[in-house]
Amino acid sequence: MNKLLKRLFDITVSAALLVLLLPVFALLAWQIRKHLGAPVLFVQTRPGKDGRLFNMVKFRSMRDAVDARGRPLPDGERLTPFGRKLRAASLDELPELWNVLKGDMSLVGPRPLLPEYLPLYDDFQARRHEVRPGITGWAQVNGRNALSWEEKFALDVWYVDNAGLLLDLKILLLTLKKVWVREGISAAGEATMPVFTGSKRHDEP
Repeated sequence: MNKLLKRLFDITVSAALLVLLLPVFALLAWQIRKHLGAPVLFVQTRPGKDGRLFNMVKFRSMRDAVDARGRPLPDGERLTPFGRKLRAASLDELPELWNVLKGDMSLVGPRPLLPEYLPLYDDFQARRHEVRPGITGWAQVNGRNALSWEEKFALDVWYVDNAGLLLDLKILLLTLKKVWVREGISAAGEATMPVFTGSKRHDEP
């Protein structure tokens, strides 16, 4: 029943916000087109519940820039001042409300990371995929990108073990506060978050 209530809450809130925020979506799309050009939206494959892949939609916040071999430049070189403002206010995440309405995501849950990280997780870290990923989550309101990967995964799994509608409401309120004060937007010395390359397994000595 708790899962049903959570899903009904996700559907109701995401549908309402998609309608109410239409003027904001239009304004942001115009500004992104003006500062970064087309396309306005950024679509990327991410793993969801049980590791199933889905297409996550965000507002574009980085320019298209590649090196001599055609590989994307580091985030710090592609992230423009305008893009930094979008990320600082978490406005780039708004289109993910569509993913919530579709059922790919929840309003609250572990953030969906890159599919290439899947084989790098140990059994403990992989538990973050026991629930739908979220637009915001327990790790986001407890440090966001300023956390180490190990700290972030521990908070994600804590959420999996303690998930509930009241906790979701608490996280959503804390998210509004975090967005207002703009804390934990990037890791120390990074434009966003360093690449996860695996960590010592929990079952290793």
